[in-house]
Amino acid sequence: MKTNYTYSFITLTVVLIFCFILNISLGSINIPFSEVISSVFSSSQNETYQIIITEFRLPKAITAILVGSGLGIAGLLMQTLFRNALAGPFVLGISSGASLGVAIVILGSSLFGGLFATVLISKWSIIIAASLGSFLVLMAVLAVSTKVRDTMAILIIGLMFGSITAAVVSVLSYFSSAEQLQQYIFWGFGSLSNLSWEELFIFTGIYSLGIILSILSIKGLNAFLLGDNYAKSLGINLLQNRFIIIFATSLIAGTITAFAGPIAFIGLAIPHLTRQIFKTSNHKVLLPAVFLFGAIIMLICDSVAQVPNNDYTLPINAITALIGAPIVIWLLVKKGKMLF
Repeated sequence: MKTNYTYSFITLTVVLIFCFILNISLGSINIPFSEVISSVFSSSQNETYQIIITEFRLPKAITAILVGSGLGIAGLLMQTLFRNALAGPFVLGISSGASLGVAIVILGSSLFGGLFATVLISKWSIIIAASLGSFLVLMAVLAVSTKVRDTMAILIIGLMFGSITAAVVSVLSYFSSAEQLQQYIFWGFGSLSNLSWEELFIFTGIYSLGIILSILSIKGLNAFLLGDNYAKSLGINLLQNRFIIIFATSLIAGTITAFAGPIAFIGLAIPHLTRQIFKTSNHKVLLPAVFLFGAIIMLICDSVAQVPNNDYTLPINAITALIGAPIVIWLLVKKGKMLF
């Protein structure tokens, strides 16, 4: 089995590299493949091509890898912790908290009036607002997790937090102008193309911390699959491991939502897709496999959303569902059952 996994990981890595090169080769401006390679590995003679590749397409492709892999891993952590096939990275209300933060800035900006509202609605203010919103929900969920022993109770409480924040957003939407609503809706579509290298550096740092915590949780994740009593018999500290898993998921999902918007489907579907193909529940295999699958699928979705040689860019949220959902349905119908 090890040999099979080795070949599978090599194949996925090659596919990831291919999708990465394909992604930076496609766009509204047709750039010869030789110029793309020159821009990445050395310096293109065409200064315009060099700027397009290094300042726009490369950051977007790297963001796609981080978002796809991060959401996939966060979804895997939640599905394992709650032993629920429908759990995703945003099940604890992290995305709702981020959405509330952004809604307060965009939809509530009219309360601050004219010039002050204009200053409030900026790129960094939206990132900070989304981060603060997800952080507050995270603190609330972590506080609850230390008091409640039942993991299903935590799941329900997370959903309730999501309902509360959604209700507040609805009230703000009711009193907002059409222009504010449009801006908020566009943020909700998600975007991979808004990050500069400086912002990407900050994003990568926080994302990496979440991934490291996920790797440290592998033993606990495998134990949780067989129930709390079995985990205790292995010497697993349930409260500590649950805390780390929730914190890692929130860190990854909250950061992604803050920098790229609420991107749906990937976190729910990628773990299932990976289990169907690898036929294992061992997180030592699943974690890197989900990382690769998530990155590949997101790169493909972004390449399709870009609409090559056209100025239009489709909402990434729509593309992830349109491409990914049929694949998962086909796999489940073909296999006849869900592996979990």
